[in-house]
Amino acid sequence: MDPSEVYDLVIVGGGPGGLSAAIYAMRAAMKTVLIEKAAPGGQVNLSDQVENYPGFTHVGGAELAMRFAEHARAYGLEEINDDVVALEPGLNHHTVILANGQRIHSHAIILATGGTPRTLKVPGEEDLYGKGVSYCAVCDGFFFRGKKVIVVGGGDSACEEGLYLAKLAEQVFVVHRRDTLRASRILQQRVEADCKMEVVWNSVIAEIQADASGVNGVILQDTQSGQQRHMPIDGVFIFIGFTPNNHLVPAGIRMNTDGFVITDEQCATSIAGIYAIGDLREKYARQIVLSAADGCMAALSAAHYVETRKAAIGIDTCELPANLVVR
Repeated sequence: MDPSEVYDLVIVGGGPGGLSAAIYAMRAAMKTVLIEKAAPGGQVNLSDQVENYPGFTHVGGAELAMRFAEHARAYGLEEINDDVVALEPGLNHHTVILANGQRIHSHAIILATGGTPRTLKVPGEEDLYGKGVSYCAVCDGFFFRGKKVIVVGGGDSACEEGLYLAKLAEQVFVVHRRDTLRASRILQQRVEADCKMEVVWNSVIAEIQADASGVNGVILQDTQSGQQRHMPIDGVFIFIGFTPNNHLVPAGIRMNTDGFVITDEQCATSIAGIYAIGDLREKYARQIVLSAADGCMAALSAAHYVETRKAAIGIDTCELPANLVVR
């Protein structure tokens, strides 16, 4: 294959991590293409306000996504608007296959496909996302200072997020479908000891209700009797799990039991030249700033990998694109 037909880097996913990777890849003079089937920015576009990204006291999610994209495009980033259906690792190069049948070859690939919070799938949930329904207490808890909120779930994440919300909200109700929490004992003890927290046992949310200003209540259903009751509430935080979008991860790449990709500190996977970043990889917390940091680290690591690989096979790396300024 003609070396000119092989990209240095393909980035799959255009969220904060993917766009950050694109910025650093372009500044490193890598022949890069970013593939995203939807609007650049990923799930950031769904956030009404972002108040924890450095440099912005508050910024609309869509605006922040646009700024990420504009920054990457300022370097002449090539973009493809299509769905990736498969990845084929190879000895000489890796191959990305698009839904339209196109095959794109690259020395390195950064997977920035993110993940998806598990949903309740009840009436009102989807329509009220960002209007009182949230899947991230750190992201949105500030908006519920002095208000009453519900946390759905019984595991570590639900308890941790509930304890965080208890520092801000007037009262936090933990709604759990069983009569015991699944969280670690120390978290259960903290929940029990917090005067702002109350566990609603054997209950699920059957419907989320709202008025013109957003969520104003839920319909709770008892899992034993089936009886329903209305509960006034200002916000609903759902923590029943998070699913990584790992359907493109090739066989041979290590994942943990929850399906998150295991990487080293440079975001490199167990297959040379393939990186995983953002919500796809195993990590302690999931925040926009951390995804952006992952993108930076992976792009810098990929640049070193590609330069070393090209030198080993005798490809000249001295000539840079004429329109690129590298600082």
